[in-house]
Amino acid sequence: MPSLSTPTTTDEYLAELTEEKRSALEKLRKAIKAAAPRAEECISYGIPGFRQDGKLLVSYGAATKHCAFYPGSILREMKKDLAGYETEKGTIRFQPEKPLPAALVKTIVKLRIAQRREV
Repeated sequence: MPSLSTPTTTDEYLAELTEEKRSALEKLRKAIKAAAPRAEECISYGIPGFRQDGKLLVSYGAATKHCAFYPGSILREMKKDLAGYETEKGTIRFQPEKPLPAALVKTIVKLRIAQRREV
């Protein structure tokens, strides 16, 4: 798990994880970058995320027993697509050995970008 020192970059955060969690989150990171090429990586609330136009778009991280993707309120629109995942209040939890499919991540991120434009 991440050490007590707060990481200042995504690479620092990922370096603290087990190989399995790091690999799952790297796949997630790559899918987010592909869906949001203008977004900038950041650390927000101690975990990696992406900002676009100065606003937090999505975040992700690792916990003791799972990895998580935090796309926010967009999940209400995606209930059917997320039926096989544990979700709660803008969070998708998944096991590192079963990373989120890139196509699903890209769909969620693109919906999130559209949602942010409406605000």
